Amino acid sequence: MSQPITAGHTDWMQADSLPPLLGREPEPQWVQLWRAYYGIDFAGRLAGVQQRLGRFDVAGYRLAAQVCRPAETPRGTCIVLHGYYDHMGLYGHLYAWVLQQGFCVLTCDLPGHGLSSGARASIGSFGEYQQVLTALRELVSPLELPQPVHLIGQSTGAAIGMELALRGWPADLGQLVLLAPLVRPRAWKQSLLLYQGLKPFVQEIPRRRSHNSGDQQFIDFLQQDPLQASVLPTAWVGALADWIPRIEQAGRSPVSPVIVQGDADRTVDWKHNLQVLGEKFTSPRVHILPGAQHHLVNELEHYRQQGFEFIGKHL
Repeated sequence: MSQPITAGHTDWMQADSLPPLLGREPEPQWVQLWRAYYGIDFAGRLAGVQQRLGRFDVAGYRLAAQVCRPAETPRGTCIVLHGYYDHMGLYGHLYAWVLQQGFCVLTCDLPGHGLSSGARASIGSFGEYQQVLTALRELVSPLELPQPVHLIGQSTGAAIGMELALRGWPADLGQLVLLAPLVRPRAWKQSLLLYQGLKPFVQEIPRRRSHNSGDQQFIDFLQQDPLQASVLPTAWVGALADWIPRIEQAGRSPVSPVIVQGDADRTVDWKHNLQVLGEKFTSPRVHILPGAQHHLVNELEHYRQQGFEFIGKHL
């Protein structure tokens, strides 16, 4: 993560200025600045690695998406879904590990996040996230990405994968990997009461930032990240409030997800969530990281490596 980017850069660093992901048009020059700032210039650092940043449209949004291919013949593909308030630029540790394991990476900025369009950090319903995931899966074939295709999600990204599995896991997907999965946030009942009280009067409240990683360098970086939203929209909380009972009342799935969870997570209600996942899925494979907090893809290195090692056993 290098080369300062000011908030003003976000006026032109957006999906609208990107070429179609399915195309050959060159990337705009700012893409290299974006990759350098977030430390994800794998093609520049690793011989033979190929990267492309482009756009695609779905559900009324114009989304930024990235595909990375390892130097050697790939042995599959990993679709990566980021968490709430996150974006593609923050997942370099995970991308590097996936590439090292011989997989291609396909990922995007969710609506309202990062380089993608949409009201910042908001969503109309979680069903729109499912439309995004469907569109990503439909890109696999025209991009000539190899099977099997695994799905890795962090927090809200894990929730998106979880819902797909509970609806009916598609035959074209392999493993489902859930990192610090969201079912309910921590202190959800209090948050819901606050939402119900505020909804008639405000559309958003200031974001309350919390430490979600033991890596202080990462926490400091987030404070300066120009692609971070500064508000919590009540629309997103409302969409979550509609989604939670749908998930908690869903029928049982035959899928056996791979789950990595820190026991110092203060973002999600992780004990409740693991109980729900144990009821909804068949023999989930769970690895608890003692002392790890919520942002597992940006935790201290020894936590990341433990989590990656566990995931690698199942891919």
